Amino acid sequence: MDGGGGGSSDVFGSSTAPLTWHDFLDRMRHPSAADFVKSIKSFIVSFSNKAPDPEKDSAAVQEFLSNMEGAFRVHMLWAGSSEEELESAGEGLEKYIMTKLFNRAFASLPEDVKHDEELYEKISLLQQFVSPENLDIKPNFRNETSWLLAQKELQKINMYKAPRDKLVCILNCCKVINNLLINASIASKDDPPGADDFLPVLIYVTIKANPPQLYSNLLYIERYRRRSRLVSESAYFFTNIVSAESFIWNISAESLSMDEIEFQKKMDSARAYLLAQSTNIENQKDQVSESNPDQASEVKSGISSYMQKNAQNLPPNPIVKAPSISDLENKGAADLLKDEQPIKYFQEYPFLFAQVGDLTVDDVENLLNSYKQLVLKYIALSKGMGIPITSAAAPGTQPQSTSDTNKESEGVIDEETSTEMSTIIDRTNDSSSENLFSGMDDPEPKISIDAAITQYGC
Repeated sequence: MDGGGGGSSDVFGSSTAPLTWHDFLDRMRHPSAADFVKSIKSFIVSFSNKAPDPEKDSAAVQEFLSNMEGAFRVHMLWAGSSEEELESAGEGLEKYIMTKLFNRAFASLPEDVKHDEELYEKISLLQQFVSPENLDIKPNFRNETSWLLAQKELQKINMYKAPRDKLVCILNCCKVINNLLINASIASKDDPPGADDFLPVLIYVTIKANPPQLYSNLLYIERYRRRSRLVSESAYFFTNIVSAESFIWNISAESLSMDEIEFQKKMDSARAYLLAQSTNIENQKDQVSESNPDQASEVKSGISSYMQKNAQNLPPNPIVKAPSISDLENKGAADLLKDEQPIKYFQEYPFLFAQVGDLTVDDVENLLNSYKQLVLKYIALSKGMGIPITSAAAPGTQPQSTSDTNKESEGVIDEETSTEMSTIIDRTNDSSSENLFSGMDDPEPKISIDAAITQYGC
């Protein structure tokens, strides 16, 4: 496997090493790295001051990364380092450079922005009527729980700025699907699934997820992910998501096995429905504006965010239903990340930032009471909204040994919480610094999802 030191299940090799990002920043802060810092700063300034030209920009970044990684190999900071450590340095450099250049390099052309908008609008229409049958997805490959998990992984793509981190979101989505197909094939004693089985499911999941700026995200990865690392399984999955995006962009009645007249009728109906929902929202905003002008601007922003993030959850008929718990959760998380001081909302929850070793026996009773209150509130909310109540574990999941269960659960909870909370805490605590490499504690997406797949019973 390319990347040195990676196992068969780790397509990023050494890039998953825990100290990759922080180790790189620590070395760059060393006095002997002054020349590196100067070169990096010079490149960032030079790149930022030029007009966007994706082809030249991509070539410039690829060349700079290659030259710098070559310089790392002969520098005293990496003297005696293994290939894994050198690879990690390259990953850290790419992440740093592209995080700094993100606003300049991502969706840098008006035509790319237009393509994003048109693709998002088209998918919003397709969400209203495209079914697994339209894509010839086999019945034994239809698993709403797995599909929802895959959608959530893909929807995380805009949380990150580094090409590798965005690629990890795609990888996680694809691996959820791949595990679903493999397990379903084993259960039905069919032949192992192939590309003809995988791509239709990925297309359907992508339609349901509809992440904003999907086209620009794929271009960004293609242009600025170090090409020597976009290989093997990660390259295979990336090629598939590009194919899925292309299929959706060019989707037609024929590709959905539909009559042309029926296809156009469904598209027109979906367009009319979404327009009606938009009109209802506008009326709500006008009513709020009249009753409380001071809150009009805030409500307008919140509703726009809600509509964009939850377009795929609109019902396929003109009856407006209440948002689901998942809808409310996603909206609340999005609004929370926009808050300038989000940490204030978490201060009354003492166990949120605790590690296992921080807890005492006396804490058990408090934790149990908190858990019971949380469950009661969740059940009451679900019943009040008329939403089916689902348990944390998938029905039919067999219990594992205590040690295995604890190990997997701890991995899922710690890494998920760490990633999501780091996004909030970093935005709160980040401050400017004269040091070029200060304030760069960017979160990374979780790569290993085997425990999550087990938890969801995929």
